[in-house]
Amino acid sequence: MLHIKIHQLYQKKFKIAQIAKELKISRPTVYKYLNMTFEEVKSHSEELSQSRVKKLDPYKDWIVAWLEEFPHLSSAQIHDWLLERYPELLVGGSTVRTYVREIREVNQIDKKRKVRQYEAIPEQPMGKQLQVDWGETKQRTKSNKEIKLYFIAFVLAHSRMKYMEWQNRPFTTRDAIRCHENAFQFYGGRTTEIVYDQDHLIAVSENAGELLLTSEFQQYVQQRKFNVHLCRRADPESKGMIENVVKYIKGNFADSRVYSNIEDWNRRASQWLARTGNHNVHQTTKKRPAEVFSFEKQHLQPVHSLLSYESTHVSSIARNVSKDNTIRYRSNRYSVPLGTYSSYAANTVFIELTDANRLLIRTQPEGKVIADHPVSSERGKLIQSRHHLRDRSHGIDELKQHLTGHFTDEEKATHYLEELCKKFPRYKREQLAIIENVIHDYGPQLDQSLEKCTQEKLYSANDFRDVARYLSSNTSPIAESRVHSIGKHVSDIQVNTRPLSTYVSILRGDV
Repeated sequence: MLHIKIHQLYQKKFKIAQIAKELKISRPTVYKYLNMTFEEVKSHSEELSQSRVKKLDPYKDWIVAWLEEFPHLSSAQIHDWLLERYPELLVGGSTVRTYVREIREVNQIDKKRKVRQYEAIPEQPMGKQLQVDWGETKQRTKSNKEIKLYFIAFVLAHSRMKYMEWQNRPFTTRDAIRCHENAFQFYGGRTTEIVYDQDHLIAVSENAGELLLTSEFQQYVQQRKFNVHLCRRADPESKGMIENVVKYIKGNFADSRVYSNIEDWNRRASQWLARTGNHNVHQTTKKRPAEVFSFEKQHLQPVHSLLSYESTHVSSIARNVSKDNTIRYRSNRYSVPLGTYSSYAANTVFIELTDANRLLIRTQPEGKVIADHPVSSERGKLIQSRHHLRDRSHGIDELKQHLTGHFTDEEKATHYLEELCKKFPRYKREQLAIIENVIHDYGPQLDQSLEKCTQEKLYSANDFRDVARYLSSNTSPIAESRVHSIGKHVSDIQVNTRPLSTYVSILRGDV
């Protein structure tokens, strides 16, 4: 069928590239079938089918049926379905991908993609909207090493006038505020609305439309008095303008450029904006951003003075406390004191990064520090303070002191309890709990039990309980003599013996 379709399209004057695109095959395949007759193709196919058996051929019918019913299935899904039906099948992902691609080509099963429908967004009025986003790149240095750089990008929605700043470390909320101030000075004013992604530097949660901003950024917004529009999570298309700017910066300015230092890099970035980023004709507006900006600038809200980012008294970022009493920061977990998490509270704490690269955690923006950790440069680590661990020995000393008060010889009782704890370090509390039960149940026998256990070196709460129980139920001199025998070797015990004739008569039934 593929051979027939290729020749039909070729007779209709389709070009080779057009045939390949129409039938979803490669151009070499088109040339190959054009140079072969139908009989040659049939013979060639039969030879291949007989000489080359593929690992997935026994499952071909299943794969074809799945693809015909669900054309959108990926090779990874096909692989999973095969393993679900045939658990013993050993086949690699690349083998499945190649086989599925060949089946699609031969059977002309196109992969249907779910296409999101977009509608054109009306042009934003002058001075209304500014879009902001962050990005990062990896650059080569003069010594041929690789370094990661971070940048923040701004673009005016009407004129497409761009601004950016770079750092050689990740951005903090304070850095973001400083860059906002520099951007306002660059533009000569601010817009009435600024659009952001749900970045942790500025937002804590959407909260069903009632935005929860980080405390520091919330204060900055109140001081500068602009509206915040937060894009919905996992919806980058809603701010496609700034997304394109970020791609433009990465693909045009940063691509293959050699890094020397951050000051030089920012200087060259500024020159690139003037030379290229804001000078070239925009593909959508068909105008130069710098020329349109000369008119939009008049519609910006004036920024009378440079607001120092130091004026935001709160220098913290909100974080949620997990059930295991940790917070997340830069892909690591940092501990907070036990009990910080509560099922009935908001479980929000505020973190601050100091100049000494330490992470301070507070329950209130300017409250007492409840945790102080060094910031780890690794990922996936648990940074935990020993002060935040449960004090598993808490109450042990108090419990021992309480128990010894019930004995006449407190010194001997203290020694005995200490030996218990040494012998059972992991079960100290359980051992002492048994002693406490003995005190409650067999109080009169405490001193005698302690004496006996100390003499026989029976350092076990269970032995102590057994001795106390025996003494409580046997108060005769004979019983006491039996108690004294506890702990002795079995060979020391005298047993009465009977003559052999007694057992013979029992077996005969005479007795």
